[in-house]
Amino acid sequence: MAKAAARTVPSSVTERRPALAGKTFEAKGVKLAVLPPAERISLRAPAASVAVLSKALGVKLPTKPKTSASEGGRTALWLGPDEWLVIDDAGKNPLADCAGVTALHSAVGISHRNVAMSVSGPAAAAALNAGCPQDLSLSAFPVGASSRTVLGKVEVVLLRNAEDAFRVECWRSFSDYVRTLLTEAAKDVAA
Repeated sequence: MAKAAARTVPSSVTERRPALAGKTFEAKGVKLAVLPPAERISLRAPAASVAVLSKALGVKLPTKPKTSASEGGRTALWLGPDEWLVIDDAGKNPLADCAGVTALHSAVGISHRNVAMSVSGPAAAAALNAGCPQDLSLSAFPVGASSRTVLGKVEVVLLRNAEDAFRVECWRSFSDYVRTLLTEAAKDVAA
């Protein structure tokens, strides 16, 4: 009986690439870019826990609708009376910061679920409004405003981070749809 030859498996390195890596688009008045990966948590807590969580996170959790707060590369977006999206662009883990808090709360890591895109330029609001029914005029949605809304058929979270710039957070599984919709909208507003 012949012996089977030993098989060698070539060593390979698996590289994780962010969704939409390197995909940008620019048209007259609008630029779309995929933002670098960030740490994120979905945070739920009653009003009595807000102060201690704000201290642990290093950013004051906003308590008014459509508002956000930023400190040291970390942004907290109000999504509901007891709900926030906390984003850390500096690479620090907000979930770890909540781990030692004994006040009632629920913090869930969603860093790998979400993808963020930047929509900027003088026609950024018009491009977003091609698929978003919300009034994004500067008077109705000023710098620092945030909202959970829809873009086409997808739920997104919007943050206006400058007069002519928005951050769009969406689920990774919908990121190609969101990018395609925004690319087509940018082409339309540039025409």
